Order: sequence, then structure tokens, then C-alpha cells
Amino acid sequence: MEVYLVRHTETVCEKGICYGQSDVGIREPYDTVFESILNQLPSDAILYSSPLQRCVILANHIKENTKIESIIEDTRLMEMNFGDWELKRWDAIPREVLDPWMEDFVTVNVPNGESFVDLDYRVQEFLDNEISETHLKPIIIVAHSGIIRSILCKINNLPLQEAFNAPLDYGVVIKLEM
Repeated sequence: MEVYLVRHTETVCEKGICYGQSDVGIREPYDTVFESILNQLPSDAILYSSPLQRCVILANHIKENTKIESIIEDTRLMEMNFGDWELKRWDAIPREVLDPWMEDFVTVNVPNGESFVDLDYRVQEFLDNEISETHLKPIIIVAHSGIIRSILCKINNLPLQEAFNAPLDYGVVIKLEM
């Protein structure tokens, strides 16, 4: 079964801002990037998306320009919840709070937020409940860096500590055979 992982395009947030589950928009113009993404996807598929607008805008473009009839929005595909750090500059987060998380982002929770294990649990639940070999159509998942990295760790049998070892650009399309 073909699965296409699509990361949303660049956000309106300036660099250095922690925006996790904050519902921020995407940088315009995005038509050219959207067309490049669309050219890498099948014209008929099951389309899942994070409900955050930076993914839904792209998912709507995909739906409107293919034979896909609907978008299945799923909260389990939302980016990591950065709790107290949402919409703060990374360099404004006190070191005594940030450093323990930076040393072990996998198991240490962000204050009033998640750890990467929490995000991974949501992703695995989504995969177990929604992705089945009985699907006759390819699957497209429009999501965030953390979600895609969690899926790639699962598929490639990598420990979560290695999730951020490779770059994952905005607007990237990754085709998997599952």
C-alpha cells in the first residue's frame, strides 16, 4: 500500500518561534509550492490531515485539484503540544526549563505540554486504527514535522532519539510502501 507523508508549507511565524499546536497560517504565495506537492501525489486517494490550518489549507488544495472527495481531519495528527512554550521564542525559554527537555525530548514533558513519547503514542494509535492493508486506494497524510518523524521512526525501526537526525523540509512529500 502506498502512503504519502506531506509536510505543510512554511508558516507565517518568524524563525525561532515555538508554535507546535498553535493554529498559525502559512506564508503566501504558496501556489507554486502547492503545485509541486500536487505533482507528486496520486489523483485518487484517502486524504487525512491535521486539523490545524497550516495543514488543512494544503489538504483542501489537494482535494480540490484531484478526484479525492473528502478530507478526514484527525486531532492525532496535530503537532506536538508545546504547552507553556507555545508562540514563545526558543531563546526566551529559561535554560533551566529548556535544557532538561533538550537533553531528553523523548521522555521529558514540556511544561503543560507533551513529550515526544506522548506524540508518538497518538501517531501509533492513528496508524493502528486508520491505516490498514485493506485500503484499496493510496493514503495521503498532510501533517507536521513531529508526526512525520514519528511515522518514519516506526517504519524504519529507529529509536525516537534519532527522529531529528535528518532534515525534513517544509512541503516535502515522502512516499512509503507499507
